Amino acid sequence: MATRHTEKHRTLAIALPDAAWRRSFRRRLRNWYQRAARDLPWRRNRDPYRIWISEIMLQQTQVATVEAYFNRFIAAYPDVTALAEADEDAVLRLWEGLGYYRRARQMHKAARLIVEQHGGQFPREVTAVHDLPGVGRYTAGAILSIAYDDPQPILEANSQRLLCRLLAYRDEPSRAEGQRLLWTAAEAILPRRGAGEVNQAIMELGSQICTPRAPQCDVCPLKLLCGARAHGLQEEIPRAKKKRPVEEVRQAAIVIYRRGRVLLLRRGDDERWAGMWDFPRFDLHRRQPAAIRREIIAQVGERVGMMIDPNEHLTTITHSVTRFRIKLECHAARYVKPNGSPATPPEMKWLRPSQLDTLPLSVTGRKLSRLVIERC
Repeated sequence: MATRHTEKHRTLAIALPDAAWRRSFRRRLRNWYQRAARDLPWRRNRDPYRIWISEIMLQQTQVATVEAYFNRFIAAYPDVTALAEADEDAVLRLWEGLGYYRRARQMHKAARLIVEQHGGQFPREVTAVHDLPGVGRYTAGAILSIAYDDPQPILEANSQRLLCRLLAYRDEPSRAEGQRLLWTAAEAILPRRGAGEVNQAIMELGSQICTPRAPQCDVCPLKLLCGARAHGLQEEIPRAKKKRPVEEVRQAAIVIYRRGRVLLLRRGDDERWAGMWDFPRFDLHRRQPAAIRREIIAQVGERVGMMIDPNEHLTTITHSVTRFRIKLECHAARYVKPNGSPATPPEMKWLRPSQLDTLPLSVTGRKLSRLVIERC
């Protein structure tokens, strides 16, 4: 595999593996996978519904975390019709803690489209699968190859890292030229039959052996085919994408009490945790206690349309969301009276503390709800 490298450390051209290399790759990879594949619940049959659910859950989430969620989800919604008929709050409540909640909402919408447009049968055409909400090229390829043995390529974090090292691709794989090369390679290495097994084996090898740090090259079945290993570049490839700096954010969450009940709002489609329920929450700019109190009163009046009397600081929760490190200051307040109506009134509910477990909340919302329940 010849490479041409520039002074700027960018690979402009890489020769794709030839037929002999591809045959050796598939043979070595399959032999390893048949011995080393983990027994995961979504691998026990080729039901496209189960494969779809697992692939959505596995996006940006570790396998160890997903297993328990997958088993609970399948027990509650064993097929696409059951999911389509479910209430969105129930779906989100079951998803709670898995993060990236937009995935669950899109999956719920996709289930309804499958029932309405495909008679409850998961589609087999790549364009139809790709058109489902929340399904991109990788997810469509994974479902179709694993369920139907359709030779569709895949490219996700593990397979991308593995291919970069095999090809000794030294540039950032997220660049347009890198994506074109890697997708082309992912397609070229697939056999006409057994594509699903090869795709799963690629992901498994990337996850278990060709890891981001300290890859286990000595036990890798592809070590003799690996360009990065041949050049001693395993730790340098793939080239890391520059990280955006962490941004510090202060927010307030307000528990508003009224006649033994507390107020919850549904998060809007343009907000973080869209579709989830939450206590009134907003960015906080003031620092002094008196100024914070005035800001809380003003923000709740503007956003929720009511006058409140903040009377206690409950706790402070520090957490991270993507590149934001958030300091969430949680306050209790007493409802006083209506204060006009905001331009777009949020969907809201007054609930007894004992009812808070019935609605889907973010991780910090759930922590605050448990505090409220304990205090009551």
